[in-house]
Amino acid sequence: MVEKVQAWSAVNSGSGNLDGLVKMEESILEAFAPLDAEVELIQLPAGERVSQAGEVVPVENGRCIRIFKRPTANRKLLMTGHTDTVFAPGHPFQTCRWQDENTLNGPGVADMKGGILVMLQALLAFEKTPLAASVGWEVLLSPDEETGSLASAPILAERAKSADIGLTYEPALADGTLAGARKGSGNYTLVVKGRAAHAGREFHEGRNAVVMAAALVGELAALTGGKPDLTVNVGVISGGVATNVVPDMATCQFNVRLQQAEDAQWFEEKVNAIAAKAEALEGYEVSLHGGINRPPKVLSKANILLMEAVKACGLELGIDINYVATGGCCEGNNLAAAGLPNIDTLGVRGGMIHSAQEFVLADSFAERAKLSALVLLAFADGQFDHVIKAKTS
Repeated sequence: MVEKVQAWSAVNSGSGNLDGLVKMEESILEAFAPLDAEVELIQLPAGERVSQAGEVVPVENGRCIRIFKRPTANRKLLMTGHTDTVFAPGHPFQTCRWQDENTLNGPGVADMKGGILVMLQALLAFEKTPLAASVGWEVLLSPDEETGSLASAPILAERAKSADIGLTYEPALADGTLAGARKGSGNYTLVVKGRAAHAGREFHEGRNAVVMAAALVGELAALTGGKPDLTVNVGVISGGVATNVVPDMATCQFNVRLQQAEDAQWFEEKVNAIAAKAEALEGYEVSLHGGINRPPKVLSKANILLMEAVKACGLELGIDINYVATGGCCEGNNLAAAGLPNIDTLGVRGGMIHSAQEFVLADSFAERAKLSALVLLAFADGQFDHVIKAKTS
């Protein structure tokens, strides 16, 4: 597994790198071939983004990989992950290096090419046992998780409806702690159009889009704390061409994290009101793009029972599993919103993801594969049936 993750890490598969995603797809299908499962490749529709020029432009997406076996079995589980990373081909972080004998630094080694390998090895072990015959399993790997699963979200929701439990292979924390409840998230772009003018001769004829955007940034940031644990992060501002020109264009990209699903409506109303107030001013056009793309993952009774069952499996292996609430999001949010109880950090132990310091602990590969294999066996043996009952009650 350690050798394979280094090979996979060397393949750049940033979310927008379609050629790299195809190479990862080929490698994954080859690796999963011994499972003798059915395969479906699902082309995702094109999406869109707002450019720094304030224009809505199309974004091409890759394909979801769906690998499944025994879809008519009585017990069904969905295992999800993603083939994309946050590192584009031009990013300087492209190679692996050992920081010490157990710590491997590299793009995607933890998030989540290492997790895909954990999933694979658990399934290979599980399929060698008689209990496998009673379980229908499905692996769904998406190419756009790092950009919010915008195109793959409908597929995640659809497949979640056909499963009893979900297992997702984002990395655990370095100490083995798993994620519990998660905040929801939304990404937005505010486009401000003003009126260009000479900064000296005709300053008052202009309408400064950058100044307007800056004022709106303050109003957006002030929404932090408007609901418990709601935060707004203004991440990117751009606009203007020269200091002697009143700028007629500015864009502002921001993210919201929210703890309760009902807070989404409050936030949308506030943001729309901020944009509408600016739009009403003479000489300005203000448009808002984006929205809440991942609802909060609130722990249902079935999800809590599933967490307890996985913890019991860990104890059988001498692994003390604990859970912590987090502000991060993943496909576990999507599965929970579709009503599927899930554990979403069953991958390798690692940390510093989304940075050039991303690392994986090599001894966690076998450890976490054994944990997932035991979870599969316990599920097949009926030891998770109380979770399924709670889900449907």
